[in-house]
Amino acid sequence: MWLDLQIFGFRALWSPYFLTFIIIVSLAYFIITGPKRKDFGEDLAKPTILQQIFFYSGMFLIYAVKGSPVDLLSHIMMSAHMVQMGILYFITPILIIRGLPDWVLRAFINTPVIKPIVNIATKPLIALAVFNISFALYHVPMIFDFTKANQPVHIAATLFLFIAALFMWWPIITPLEERNTLQPLLKMGFLLGSIFIVAIACALIIFASNPLFEAYSSTGAWIQSLSLCVPTDVLSGLSGELSGPEMFSPLDALEDQQLGGVIMMYLQEVVYGIILAWIFFSWFTNRSLEIDPLPENYTADSPAE
Repeated sequence: MWLDLQIFGFRALWSPYFLTFIIIVSLAYFIITGPKRKDFGEDLAKPTILQQIFFYSGMFLIYAVKGSPVDLLSHIMMSAHMVQMGILYFITPILIIRGLPDWVLRAFINTPVIKPIVNIATKPLIALAVFNISFALYHVPMIFDFTKANQPVHIAATLFLFIAALFMWWPIITPLEERNTLQPLLKMGFLLGSIFIVAIACALIIFASNPLFEAYSSTGAWIQSLSLCVPTDVLSGLSGELSGPEMFSPLDALEDQQLGGVIMMYLQEVVYGIILAWIFFSWFTNRSLEIDPLPENYTADSPAE
């Protein structure tokens, strides 16, 4: 398959412009939180090693799924698309949020324009509903095929879902104490609700008896989808050689669709399971460290029972 993908050229495979953007963002993080942080305040701490690992890992994964050959594969195979979506919306937002120092987050979310948006969009029920309903609607065949055929719409949908994913994860994993107001049991219920909504969308994809998406089953729609990441001149030169996704995949459209649904369901459950375990054990540990108050009538001379 790798040799077959080479026909689309370096730009389609490695997205050098997007790589440049990722490098610029990573350098900005390094400069602002490192040498230039004292410009924002004298007592501001550098990000910890763990925070840096989280942030740079998030940047790497964003490039891996949106700039590497994975992005090209996501326009060829539904299963690759689901891998891309799972990593982009269920893993990278966690890494980005936990990778930013507290003072950077506060400075950003407390700006006059951003603060009211964050205050509303990160309310648990709103955040849960907006992301999960948008994610499910995105995979309605008519909407999905439309976004795959229109570059501006595809970019807008991707950015909207990513921002919505950040808002969804914020009430669960925010590192800011003043914003961490959701009780642990409610956080777990929040995640279970999200699992349920996405599982329904995945089940409809898995158990469909026919291919649902023209972008992966119709040659014309598939080539239109490829135009989102393959330069027009390259795609025009290859149009006579391309017959459909089966050129690059051992699976037919229905099998690939079913595999994609399974990948998304299990990837989400693994990530959410890890976060659920983290919430539970953090809560259990904090509770175990609490000291029970002494009885009101207790004195040092009170006999032990």
